[in-house]
Amino acid sequence: MENTKDTYYTLTTASEQTLHKDRGSKFYGYAFPVTNQQDIKECIDKLKKQHHTARHFCYAWQLGEMYQKYRANDDGEPNNSAGMPIYGQLQAFKLTNTLVVSVRYFGGTKLGVGGLIQAYKTSAKLTLEIAAIQEKTINVSFLLLFEYPEMSLVMRNIKDQKVKLINQNLEHNCKLTISVRKKDADKVFTLFEDLYKVAIKKL
Repeated sequence: MENTKDTYYTLTTASEQTLHKDRGSKFYGYAFPVTNQQDIKECIDKLKKQHHTARHFCYAWQLGEMYQKYRANDDGEPNNSAGMPIYGQLQAFKLTNTLVVSVRYFGGTKLGVGGLIQAYKTSAKLTLEIAAIQEKTINVSFLLLFEYPEMSLVMRNIKDQKVKLINQNLEHNCKLTISVRKKDADKVFTLFEDLYKVAIKKL
Protein backbone atom coordinates (compact mmCIF):
# COMPACT_ATOMS: atom_id res chain seq x y z
CA MET A 1 0.00 0.00 0.00
CA GLU A 2 1.33 3.46 -0.83
CA ASN A 3 1.93 5.82 2.09
CA THR A 4 0.05 8.52 0.21
CA LYS A 5 -3.12 6.47 0.22
CA ASP A 6 -5.66 7.77 2.72
CA THR A 7 -8.56 5.36 2.29
CA TYR A 8 -9.04 1.71 3.15
CA TYR A 9 -11.75 -0.94 2.84
CA THR A 10 -13.37 -2.86 5.67
CA LEU A 11 -16.67 -4.51 6.59
CA THR A 12 -19.67 -2.68 8.02
CA THR A 13 -21.04 -5.81 9.73
CA ALA A 14 -20.33 -9.52 10.01
CA SER A 15 -21.20 -11.44 6.85
CA GLU A 16 -23.89 -14.04 6.45
CA GLN A 17 -22.69 -17.66 6.66
CA THR A 18 -21.75 -19.27 3.34
CA LEU A 19 -21.38 -22.95 2.50
CA HIS A 20 -19.04 -24.47 -0.08
CA LYS A 21 -19.06 -28.24 -0.66
CA ASP A 22 -16.27 -30.27 -2.24
CA ARG A 23 -16.25 -34.09 -2.41
CA GLY A 24 -18.15 -34.49 0.83
CA SER A 25 -16.27 -31.86 2.82
CA LYS A 26 -18.21 -28.78 3.90
CA PHE A 27 -16.60 -25.37 4.25
CA TYR A 28 -18.62 -22.79 6.21
CA GLY A 29 -17.38 -19.27 5.54
CA TYR A 30 -17.57 -16.23 7.81
CA ALA A 31 -16.19 -12.69 7.70
CA PHE A 32 -16.06 -10.26 10.61
CA PRO A 33 -15.03 -6.63 11.10
CA VAL A 34 -12.29 -6.59 13.75
CA THR A 35 -9.91 -3.97 15.15
CA ASN A 36 -7.59 -6.00 17.41
CA GLN A 37 -6.50 -9.52 18.26
CA GLN A 38 -8.97 -9.78 21.13
CA ASP A 39 -11.82 -9.28 18.64
CA ILE A 40 -10.31 -12.02 16.49
CA LYS A 41 -10.03 -14.47 19.41
CA GLU A 42 -13.63 -13.84 20.44
CA CYS A 43 -14.93 -14.46 16.91
CA ILE A 44 -13.00 -17.73 16.56
CA ASP A 45 -14.01 -18.92 20.05
CA LYS A 46 -17.65 -18.26 19.17
CA LEU A 47 -17.36 -20.30 15.97
CA LYS A 48 -15.69 -23.18 17.84
CA LYS A 49 -18.69 -23.34 20.18
CA GLN A 50 -21.08 -23.15 17.23
CA HIS A 51 -19.23 -25.85 15.24
CA HIS A 52 -17.93 -28.00 18.08
CA THR A 53 -17.57 -31.13 15.89
CA ALA A 54 -15.68 -29.44 13.02
CA ARG A 55 -12.08 -30.48 12.39
CA HIS A 56 -10.48 -27.29 11.11
CA PHE A 57 -10.98 -23.57 11.76
CA CYS A 58 -8.74 -21.99 9.15
CA TYR A 59 -8.53 -18.22 8.95
CA ALA A 60 -6.71 -15.11 7.91
CA TRP A 61 -6.90 -11.55 9.17
CA GLN A 62 -5.52 -8.16 8.31
CA LEU A 63 -5.38 -5.19 10.69
CA GLY A 64 -4.49 -1.51 10.49
CA GLU A 65 -5.62 1.39 8.35
CA MET A 66 -2.34 1.06 6.46
CA TYR A 67 -2.73 -2.74 6.25
CA GLN A 68 0.20 -3.15 8.67
CA LYS A 69 -0.53 -6.54 10.27
CA TYR A 70 -1.77 -9.86 8.97
CA ARG A 71 -1.77 -13.53 9.84
CA ALA A 72 -2.82 -16.72 8.09
CA ASN A 73 -3.52 -19.94 10.03
CA ASP A 74 -3.86 -23.42 8.50
CA ASP A 75 -5.14 -25.00 11.75
CA GLY A 76 -3.86 -28.49 11.04
CA GLU A 77 -4.23 -28.47 7.26
CA PRO A 78 -1.02 -28.83 5.16
CA ASN A 79 1.22 -25.75 5.19
CA ASN A 80 -0.15 -22.83 3.16
CA SER A 81 -3.13 -24.84 1.91
CA ALA A 82 -5.79 -22.92 3.87
CA GLY A 83 -4.73 -19.71 5.62
CA MET A 84 -2.84 -18.21 2.69
CA PRO A 85 -5.60 -18.84 0.12
CA ILE A 86 -8.00 -17.10 2.53
CA TYR A 87 -5.52 -14.25 3.00
CA GLY A 88 -5.24 -13.98 -0.78
CA GLN A 89 -8.93 -13.14 -0.91
CA LEU A 90 -8.52 -10.45 1.75
CA GLN A 91 -5.91 -8.93 -0.56
CA ALA A 92 -8.08 -9.39 -3.65
CA PHE A 93 -10.92 -7.48 -1.96
CA LYS A 94 -8.41 -4.94 -0.51
CA LEU A 95 -9.77 -5.46 3.00
CA THR A 96 -8.28 -4.61 6.37
CA ASN A 97 -9.61 -4.76 9.94
CA THR A 98 -11.22 -7.96 8.72
CA LEU A 99 -11.17 -11.62 9.77
CA VAL A 100 -12.24 -14.43 7.42
CA VAL A 101 -12.74 -17.94 8.80
CA SER A 102 -13.52 -21.13 6.90
CA VAL A 103 -14.77 -23.96 9.11
CA ARG A 104 -14.22 -27.40 7.56
CA TYR A 105 -16.15 -30.59 8.21
CA PHE A 106 -14.15 -33.45 6.69
CA GLY A 107 -16.25 -35.53 4.31
CA GLY A 108 -14.10 -38.66 4.13
CA THR A 109 -12.31 -37.91 0.86
CA LYS A 110 -8.89 -36.23 0.93
CA LEU A 111 -8.75 -33.25 -1.40
CA GLY A 112 -4.98 -32.98 -1.70
CA VAL A 113 -3.07 -29.74 -1.27
CA GLY A 114 -4.26 -28.31 -4.60
CA GLY A 115 -7.86 -29.20 -3.82
CA LEU A 116 -7.62 -27.64 -0.36
CA ILE A 117 -6.15 -24.42 -1.74
CA GLN A 118 -9.00 -24.12 -4.22
CA ALA A 119 -11.66 -25.02 -1.63
CA TYR A 120 -10.49 -22.50 0.99
CA LYS A 121 -10.03 -19.82 -1.66
CA THR A 122 -13.57 -20.44 -2.93
CA SER A 123 -15.01 -20.44 0.60
CA ALA A 124 -13.39 -17.07 1.38
CA LYS A 125 -14.36 -15.59 -1.99
CA LEU A 126 -18.02 -16.61 -1.61
CA THR A 127 -18.09 -15.07 1.86
CA LEU A 128 -16.54 -11.75 0.84
CA GLU A 129 -18.71 -11.49 -2.27
CA ILE A 130 -21.81 -11.19 -0.05
CA ALA A 131 -20.15 -9.11 2.68
CA ALA A 132 -21.03 -5.45 3.24
CA ILE A 133 -17.82 -3.62 2.31
CA GLN A 134 -17.25 0.10 2.84
CA GLU A 135 -14.46 2.54 2.02
CA LYS A 136 -13.21 4.63 4.95
CA THR A 137 -10.79 7.53 5.13
CA ILE A 138 -7.57 7.47 7.13
CA ASN A 139 -7.71 10.46 9.44
CA VAL A 140 -5.20 12.37 11.53
CA SER A 141 -6.16 14.02 14.83
CA PHE A 142 -4.77 17.29 16.19
CA LEU A 143 -5.17 19.17 19.46
CA LEU A 144 -5.69 22.95 19.23
CA LEU A 145 -4.87 25.14 22.26
CA PHE A 146 -5.81 28.81 22.44
CA GLU A 147 -7.53 31.50 24.54
CA TYR A 148 -11.16 32.62 24.16
CA PRO A 149 -10.44 35.72 22.01
CA GLU A 150 -9.17 33.42 19.24
CA MET A 151 -12.30 31.25 19.26
CA SER A 152 -14.11 32.88 16.33
CA LEU A 153 -10.99 32.82 14.13
CA VAL A 154 -10.30 29.16 14.92
CA MET A 155 -13.91 28.12 14.32
CA ARG A 156 -14.00 29.99 11.02
CA ASN A 157 -10.92 28.11 9.83
CA ILE A 158 -12.40 24.79 10.98
CA LYS A 159 -15.51 25.53 8.94
CA ASP A 160 -13.58 26.76 5.90
CA GLN A 161 -11.34 23.69 5.83
CA LYS A 162 -14.26 21.31 6.45
CA VAL A 163 -12.40 19.92 9.46
CA LYS A 164 -14.25 17.54 11.76
CA LEU A 165 -14.52 18.70 15.38
CA ILE A 166 -14.15 15.64 17.63
CA ASN A 167 -14.10 17.14 21.11
CA GLN A 168 -13.97 20.49 22.85
CA ASN A 169 -12.98 21.51 26.38
CA LEU A 170 -13.64 25.16 27.20
CA GLU A 171 -13.16 25.18 30.98
CA HIS A 172 -9.96 27.23 31.54
CA ASN A 173 -8.66 27.86 28.07
CA CYS A 174 -9.86 26.35 24.80
CA LYS A 175 -8.89 22.83 23.79
CA LEU A 176 -10.31 21.42 20.58
CA THR A 177 -9.62 18.01 19.10
CA ILE A 178 -10.00 17.98 15.34
CA SER A 179 -9.75 15.24 12.72
CA VAL A 180 -8.73 15.65 9.09
CA ARG A 181 -8.10 13.32 6.17
CA LYS A 182 -4.49 12.23 5.96
CA LYS A 183 -3.99 13.88 2.58
CA ASP A 184 -5.03 17.26 4.06
CA ALA A 185 -3.16 16.91 7.36
CA ASP A 186 0.00 18.86 6.45
CA LYS A 187 -1.99 21.74 4.98
CA VAL A 188 -4.27 22.00 8.03
CA PHE A 189 -1.36 21.72 10.47
CA THR A 190 0.48 24.57 8.73
CA LEU A 191 -2.67 26.71 8.63
CA PHE A 192 -3.25 26.53 12.38
CA GLU A 193 0.46 26.67 13.23
CA ASP A 194 0.62 30.01 11.42
CA LEU A 195 -2.27 31.47 13.44
CA TYR A 196 -1.12 33.88 16.13
CA LYS A 197 -1.74 32.60 19.70
CA VAL A 198 -2.91 29.18 18.52
CA ALA A 199 -0.90 26.05 19.30
CA ILE A 200 -1.42 22.78 17.44
CA LYS A 201 -0.02 19.33 18.07
CA LYS A 202 -0.57 15.96 16.48
CA LEU A 203 -2.25 13.30 18.63
